[in-house]
Amino acid sequence: MSKALIIDDEQQMRRLLRMVLESRGYEVCEAAEGQLGLQEAAFQRPDVVLLDLGLPGLGGIEVLKRLREWSDVPVLILSVRDHETVKIEALELGADDYVTKPFGTGELLARLDVIQRRRFTRQNPQIVAGALVLDLLHHEARLGDELLKLTPTEFALLKVLAEHAGRIVTQNQIAKQVWAGQSSDPSEGLRVHINHLRKKLGESGPRIVNEPGIGYRLNAD
Repeated sequence: MSKALIIDDEQQMRRLLRMVLESRGYEVCEAAEGQLGLQEAAFQRPDVVLLDLGLPGLGGIEVLKRLREWSDVPVLILSVRDHETVKIEALELGADDYVTKPFGTGELLARLDVIQRRRFTRQNPQIVAGALVLDLLHHEARLGDELLKLTPTEFALLKVLAEHAGRIVTQNQIAKQVWAGQSSDPSEGLRVHINHLRKKLGESGPRIVNEPGIGYRLNAD
């Protein structure tokens, strides 16, 4: 049974989340404050954390920073804050996804399923995202039985997206991994490469979805 930790100061929200998660088979623990949430995370060792940003005392962003110092547990941000800058900050600090309140329970559960999937392990030099398989040893990408003809930059870009399949990857995160050390702004080139990848993946492959002002998400399902 998977264990979920809810860190949210609103009692009604915690009750709603508990009901939804328990109906899906999760074991649920709660915290109404940031510091208590960190303590619960250390003690309970949850499989996923649902974190509100507007917490009293120790805010959600600071909780995320401190949690990432010692844990790689998947973190789903739940917040009324929908500004791009807030979303980007949370994602670049290590959040796995960001859902704006109010939200549908179906979307919430789908996002939780996605961020808990382990599609990449160091023991297996492959990344699998639906029908897409990246061979990291030979720098090859296959869509079913078809070998995709990718440039080195396209392969590097697809690798970043596939490693985080189902999750938003910010433009800054992509730039750091694909164009490391480049001083010029790669944003225009990024859009061009994304368009090329979409054409090569076609209708049968995973979809690359634009999250306006934030980055991109590879939807493999």
